[in-house]
Amino acid sequence: MGTGLSGRVDDAIASLAPGYFALVMGSGIVSIALQIQKFHAASLVLLAVCAAGYILILALHLLRLLRHRARLVEEFHDPRRGFGFFTFVAGTNVLGIRLAMEGRLGWTSALLAVGFGAWLILGYVVPWTAVLGRTARPVVATANGTWFIWAVASQSCAVAAATLEPALPLLRRELAVLAVFSWSVGIFLYAACGVFVALRMMLYELKPVDLTPSYWVAMGAMAITVVAGARIVEMEDTPMVTVVRGLVAGLSVVCWAFATWLIPALVAAGWWRHFVHRVPLNYEPTLWSIVFPVGMYTVACLTVGEADGLPVLGGIGAAWLWVACLVWLLVFAAMCRHLWRTLIRPRP
Repeated sequence: MGTGLSGRVDDAIASLAPGYFALVMGSGIVSIALQIQKFHAASLVLLAVCAAGYILILALHLLRLLRHRARLVEEFHDPRRGFGFFTFVAGTNVLGIRLAMEGRLGWTSALLAVGFGAWLILGYVVPWTAVLGRTARPVVATANGTWFIWAVASQSCAVAAATLEPALPLLRRELAVLAVFSWSVGIFLYAACGVFVALRMMLYELKPVDLTPSYWVAMGAMAITVVAGARIVEMEDTPMVTVVRGLVAGLSVVCWAFATWLIPALVAAGWWRHFVHRVPLNYEPTLWSIVFPVGMYTVACLTVGEADGLPVLGGIGAAWLWVACLVWLLVFAAMCRHLWRTLIRPRP
């Protein structure tokens, strides 16, 4: 670590986690949930955090590209961390979706263009550099929960496209194709990542330190698939939507059930890690991987409950909103404490 503040900041930039856009994802999705439930003031506060975090983290990554390019390139070749770059795609689209709720459709369109373009590029670059291009084998031994962010990024494009569709009738067919395409690809990506992660857990020793918070993304990926599917079902009739509406609606319900089933398993895994095996519960960037799934599950329950007329799901979503807010507050406070103790006033 550098001795002065500038040195410590430069060291922090050099080691910046590629998945730090999960902060944007978590803040944005909780803001969306609060807005759905008419908590406008609190939602605007989190929108500000989401937008400020997006700009700051993007600037830090650009600085890292200029000052520590070798470290950045190294991340692309690390299958344990490389898939974290997909948080940029999801964070971009989540921010755009939240801005659409404020009527900022121009920003939403621009962010969707950026997010979809980044998803296409990263969707071919990261799997090649981090997985297929590695000489070390077996690569499946390095699979972890961050791999599911690939599917989350795909589904975020579907949600953003479906969100824009009612406001842009001239682009209705194109947005419908984009939404269905992204949703369908996301389904297959989730299945593939699920197979790889399951093989890693069954074939190789899983130590308590390996069971990081990023495994919560498995539930978040299912939840955003539910939201994307519900939005597609609500879209106006186009040839693409008409063909898949029934399939999407049915699979969305199945995905919601599986996301619900995963929650107790993930909580039990955290208990096993921290309370049974005494792994210290310290701040790490992957904690934001818990905030986004919890917030996305809230939005999934609220969305499906309204779309299908199921007040039970709406009630579950309303209750989970407070869980999501509590988790966001705890992780945000832990992050601020961590930055204070490592950057501003580090301990001797």
